Amino acid sequence: MALFGGSIAPVDEFHNFTSALPGAPPTRWERKAAEAAAAAALTERSSSAANIAPTTPGRGGGGRRSRPRTPKSVGKPKTPSAGGDRFIPCRSGMSMDMGRLALNFGGKENGDDEEGATTTPAAAAVAAAAAAAAAAAAAAAAASAMEDGAASSDSDADRDGCTSSRNYDMALASSLLEAAASNDGVDSDSDESMTDAPAAGAAPAAAAAAAPASAGADAPVAATSAAAAASKILAFKGKAPAPRDGYVNSTRVLYSAASGPGVSRRKAFRHVPSVPSKVLDAPEMLDDYYLNLLDWNASNILAVALRDTVYLWNAGTGTIEELCRTSTGADDYVTSVSWIAEGNYLAVGTNSAEVQIWDADKLTRLRTMRSHAGRVGALAWNGPVLSSGSRDAAIHHHDVRIAAHHTATLAAHTQEVCGLKWSPNGSQLASGGNDNLLCVWDAAASGGGSATTAASGTVPTQAPRHVLTAHTAAVKALAWCPWQTNLLATGGGTADRHLRFWNAASGVCLNAVDTRSQVCSIVWNPADKELLTSHGFSQNQLTLWKYPSLTRMAELRGHTSRVLHTALSPDGQTVVSGAADETLRFWNVFAGEGGDAPAPAAPGTTATRGVKDGKKALSGSRCIR
Repeated sequence: MALFGGSIAPVDEFHNFTSALPGAPPTRWERKAAEAAAAAALTERSSSAANIAPTTPGRGGGGRRSRPRTPKSVGKPKTPSAGGDRFIPCRSGMSMDMGRLALNFGGKENGDDEEGATTTPAAAAVAAAAAAAAAAAAAAAAASAMEDGAASSDSDADRDGCTSSRNYDMALASSLLEAAASNDGVDSDSDESMTDAPAAGAAPAAAAAAAPASAGADAPVAATSAAAAASKILAFKGKAPAPRDGYVNSTRVLYSAASGPGVSRRKAFRHVPSVPSKVLDAPEMLDDYYLNLLDWNASNILAVALRDTVYLWNAGTGTIEELCRTSTGADDYVTSVSWIAEGNYLAVGTNSAEVQIWDADKLTRLRTMRSHAGRVGALAWNGPVLSSGSRDAAIHHHDVRIAAHHTATLAAHTQEVCGLKWSPNGSQLASGGNDNLLCVWDAAASGGGSATTAASGTVPTQAPRHVLTAHTAAVKALAWCPWQTNLLATGGGTADRHLRFWNAASGVCLNAVDTRSQVCSIVWNPADKELLTSHGFSQNQLTLWKYPSLTRMAELRGHTSRVLHTALSPDGQTVVSGAADETLRFWNVFAGEGGDAPAPAAPGTTATRGVKDGKKALSGSRCIR
């Protein structure tokens, strides 16, 4: 081996790191030296141009040479600080997106990763397109880099740096594309597919040559692959296994029993007519929450109190008769009416604290009973015994068969008694008052079923069985359930608005619902588990409820003022409502599925006794058919 002037052996040449590598880009110190030389040459050219500047004429007509400008000092090229990133020359020429672009055209990321996949003409075409795109992008990046270099510096070193960057991009793109093309026929899960790539420059040329030949077969292959991909979306790998012979699903009956053409499903709620079947005028009906001015008897006669007069309207014939008028003065008026259960006897309470018994057939008064100190706003019959509630907060039992009619006094309320109802079997009496109390009384203890009086003439006073304080307003609406013993429904006034259900035997509140308006009256359906309530502010509606779910089945609207009174027809199908808007409306709410109840009257027939002060009381001229 020659040490001086001789040739170096190949092994020594491989270990000689001081010599330049053939075809390699210049090192950093070489680029630095080239940039410094270019900067010095530029400074020298600037100085020469400044020294030969033309002369400028002076003020005295002579000329003088301008003072040469001192060129600005050119320091060393700025190097990023230690805290910044690594210095990369000609950053604009280094397109790092080339590698990402080439990777996106690889067969592995496009879904050709199944086992046994082979290189197809379509893959060759894709590779050719990727190579062309890579070349175009590299050329654009190189052009941009060269423009930036020309604007900043005209040195040869800058162009050399951009050229080296362009060569780097092209070499990277070629190697990546060749690796992707070689992986089309190899399993995607193999690690050797990335290491056994062929030499750079082979794949682009092969792909470009294969692209024209595969143009005709590209469309069918692409369509087939798209259809295969679409068939995999939300598709089962295989059908469910068939059951064995004779297998019967034990839960099949649960889900198929209520289905089929031969099975009829029951409707959730029956049809309820939303308009009244008849509307009657009721002039001068008092707007007083604490009064009870409407009742319907077993003979189909409706009794209505219009201020100081009681009228009888025959629902079968439509005739109207005037039963009575108060005669104690201009301030007297009728405060309550109540029919006896069997017969045509009507009890009438007045503002003058009287209780009158009238025979509706003969239109005559049988007797007048005085025992209260205030108006009688509530009446209830239990056989021959009549119970009356007054503003004096007392409840009196009157046996109408004897002269000494006052047989007992029930004392528990502290304000006006506005609601009284006997249970269907006559064993219990419910009372409600303006003191927000609900009281339940036993007939045996209070003497409600006895026809005897005290021997000394003194009237016994009884205490209630239960005093219930759940309501927070006056309790006027009371109704006993006709088909369940001891079930009592009550409704509260404006401050309460609740509909409550009680076990009268134990005094326990079974259920309650907020009706969102004043509860004025309650009527049970005698043939079904339903009840109807009438309300005041703010809807003035009647609401039909399903019991015991307390679901609203229907809401009947038509009154323009609060619905103070309701009464049930003797056939149990029609409910009449009386409101402060001076009308009576008949609703076929309990008529069943057909919604048709027997016609209560022939329209338009009135009697001379129904004429009051030039007005037709209970006129049927507004009948709705």
